[in-house]
Amino acid sequence: MFNMNYKPTEKIVWQGRIDSESNFDAFRWHQWIENIDLSDDDLIPFTGKLGFAFIGFCCDEGVRRNGGRIGAANGPISTRKEMANLPCCFTEEVKLFDAGNISCENITLEESQALLSEAVEKILSLNLFPIVLGGGHETTFGHYNGVLNYLSKNNPKPNIGIINFDAHFDLRPYPNGGNSGTMFRQIADICAERHLNYSYFCMGVQKHSNTVDLFKTADKLGAKYILARDITNGDPWTALEKLDQFIKHQDHIYITVCSDVFTSAFAPGVSATQSLGLDPEKVLKFIKYILKSNKVVSFDISEVSPRFDHDNTTANLAAVIIFALVDTISEIHNLSL
Repeated sequence: MFNMNYKPTEKIVWQGRIDSESNFDAFRWHQWIENIDLSDDDLIPFTGKLGFAFIGFCCDEGVRRNGGRIGAANGPISTRKEMANLPCCFTEEVKLFDAGNISCENITLEESQALLSEAVEKILSLNLFPIVLGGGHETTFGHYNGVLNYLSKNNPKPNIGIINFDAHFDLRPYPNGGNSGTMFRQIADICAERHLNYSYFCMGVQKHSNTVDLFKTADKLGAKYILARDITNGDPWTALEKLDQFIKHQDHIYITVCSDVFTSAFAPGVSATQSLGLDPEKVLKFIKYILKSNKVVSFDISEVSPRFDHDNTTANLAAVIIFALVDTISEIHNLSL
């Protein structure tokens, strides 16, 4: 059950420019978003055509355990501020909800991840599309479990594919507990225990940021991946062909973005910067392509660390990626203006 580490978002968080108070075509997200309290037992499922729900994971305990630069716990606040002034480029049938934040204060990382899992499961049960705002990339473990628990209600062995845009595999062993570099190994172990397909595709892997053992682990687990240099310098059709092969074998897809996949010029505010990371425009094209499969059930973006950001560049990039996600899904549902 939710506890004091879950809090609904205060209305004051969503503020911004107002061009009109009556003309929806001039509205921005802060004028359209509604706050909901996931601990409210009277919440009923969304019955409209398309609804999105944001949930913040204000935690970077996994980054601390991993020896990284902490600061991503404030990522949800920074990202919301950048999203506030985004224009409503969809019809009034598209609804935006803010489902609050989960923190890791005075509880363990594992307990906070369990809370996130519960929140994601609740959002999906409300017939809303979850968009999780990290937080360190340990966000993924709680997020995935929420998706798995929800889908398992109708199918004990759901076929979930994970597509991770990341410079790192995050497949390290975890003898002393999980952190921001172990999630996909933890998920692999869950899949093995429950006899589920482990379907993991990592795009943007940096050879200089992963040990040889991690590449061998990825191969052993059957993970798919594309190196950042092959995305930057290679034929985009080759990458799309690999994506197609992966997507067609999945029933459901969960997309996760670690902001350190981008070059530091676009994402300086992360735990581990990448001087030769990916161009965001290329990543956006891949995300839109994946979304058009109609199999994506959930999304998150992590490692936005305001402490190291310059002029909110990283937070703004996260907001633009989320805008593209909402816009593309609205377009798929014929609800885009």
